[in-house]
Amino acid sequence: MKRMVWDRRWVAFAAVLVLVIGLTSACGEKKTNENNEENNGTAGETPARVVLKVGATPVPHAEILKEVQPVLQAQGVDLQIVEFNDYVQPNVQVYEKQLDANFFQHTPYLDQFNKDKGYDLVKVTGVHIEPLGAYSKKILQISELKDGASVAIPNDPSNGGRALVLLEKNGLLKLKEGVGVNAIVPDIIDNPKNLKIKELEAATLPRVLDEVAMAVINTNYALEADLVPTKDALFLEGKDSPYVNILVSRPDNKDSDAMQKLAQALNSEQVRIFIEQKYSGAVVPAF
Repeated sequence: MKRMVWDRRWVAFAAVLVLVIGLTSACGEKKTNENNEENNGTAGETPARVVLKVGATPVPHAEILKEVQPVLQAQGVDLQIVEFNDYVQPNVQVYEKQLDANFFQHTPYLDQFNKDKGYDLVKVTGVHIEPLGAYSKKILQISELKDGASVAIPNDPSNGGRALVLLEKNGLLKLKEGVGVNAIVPDIIDNPKNLKIKELEAATLPRVLDEVAMAVINTNYALEADLVPTKDALFLEGKDSPYVNILVSRPDNKDSDAMQKLAQALNSEQVRIFIEQKYSGAVVPAF
């Protein structure tokens, strides 16, 4: 009888011991789970940083992007800027997903590029306008332009037509009625000075100023060549130019959190002030 009592006591003791161990384990598991949640960032830990790789021409696009780098850094976005000196590779590399976005072009250029290549790149936001200008190392005003003088313009369709319209607005030639910025050289119907229009890659235009009487140059390339548009240009597009330079990406990442943070930063008051102070009217905010 005594043995049965002791057996029962041992069974009760063992049951209590199992219960205590079980409760201790449960508490330990809860603590471990809490630690794991903290380590996974669910309890306030800083989330992993997002890399955003953006292609840009050096001036002013890369300079503007550098202005917003610290802002994005504080928002968890590591903005990496890849500089290009041409108007083709930035689009190709965004399409091929080597870049997340680019910042160098206006909408007419993007539309033509998409059409020619069968791409579907999209505008994220507009940022600024770069008035196209005419420059020369040989004359100080257009009245000095001699008969038969050579005038260089960009050879891409959107900027080429834009350059011809600018020449027309300044009385140097006349285009077919209605062609507008879609104009091409054969659309010239009156050329009183018999100007020889040379179509060259946009990036090379500053380098040929010694070889031609005048060149119509995109502002970003003019600035890279240390030309001051408001001071050195014989004439410029007006500030109402429709050629707003845009941030461009793919449809699959256009609305990503990091891309939208970049778009907001580029349209901020900080960037407006930066553009106005740094470029003195050569680059104009478009937001």
